[in-house]
Amino acid sequence: MAKPKIRWQQATAQYYSEDLGDGVELDMILIPGGSFLMGTEAQEIERLCKIYDTEYFRAEKPQHQVKISTFFMGRYPITQEQWRIVAGWEKVDRELKPDPSYFKEPFSDYDRWTRPVERISWDDAQEFCARLKQKTGRAYCLPIEAQWEYACRAGTTTPFHFGETIITDLANYRGTDHESIGWKGSYGEGPKGEYREQTTPVEYFQVANKFGLCEMHGNVWEWCEDGWHENYKGAPTDESAWLSDDNSTTKVLRGGSWGALPDYCRCASRFSGNPGFVFNGNIGLRVVCVVPRTM
Repeated sequence: MAKPKIRWQQATAQYYSEDLGDGVELDMILIPGGSFLMGTEAQEIERLCKIYDTEYFRAEKPQHQVKISTFFMGRYPITQEQWRIVAGWEKVDRELKPDPSYFKEPFSDYDRWTRPVERISWDDAQEFCARLKQKTGRAYCLPIEAQWEYACRAGTTTPFHFGETIITDLANYRGTDHESIGWKGSYGEGPKGEYREQTTPVEYFQVANKFGLCEMHGNVWEWCEDGWHENYKGAPTDESAWLSDDNSTTKVLRGGSWGALPDYCRCASRFSGNPGFVFNGNIGLRVVCVVPRTM
């Protein structure tokens, strides 16, 4: 079997660090504006639908060109430590549990606080962003779905920002087969791998994309601002949030998780969740800041 096509690259990123207090910072990476082709080509969608016997992947079409303005995005998903500090700040609309995560033990040589926070609802994520905005005066929010995919791809057109396939040395996902339903733990020409069955610390793999972002594939699903739509027909062609008149509509999740098979961890993969939904250890968040900061 041919070796999987993986690109190893080094990136130098521009960023600022938001001081959250107690020696904890939130690194925000500058994502330069540009345009990209969002979604998945029809041939790949049909392959995935055949493997998984589901229509879900057709939500990734039609492919369409999207223009994105410059913004800042968190280097990592929000960690348990960052969450704990912000949860102690003044409430905007709702209370936040300071320690909601399912995975609470240290991992390897890392302390537990460097794991991503999880068991976070979309409503909780909105409150977290609102508190950041209130405290700092900067426009923190969840990423628009188009911003998320643009930032994840970082100028690439492959299924993953590091190439044609994915391996468990680079990301935390289910690298073993799901034998009961016949789903594969490998993607394309890539090998099967490890199934850790838990989150890993955000610095564990030491892998970043060209923009300098880490953990864009696997570990925890990340909420986006947008309401869920069954496909991209009528989708915005810029970074406008694609909302619904019904605020209770399901919301977009991106990135896959530690329990997701590799197909669900692709740059273009989309999933949906109820805004009040909390699932054991699978869903976290990453924030963006839409107002440039003087550096």
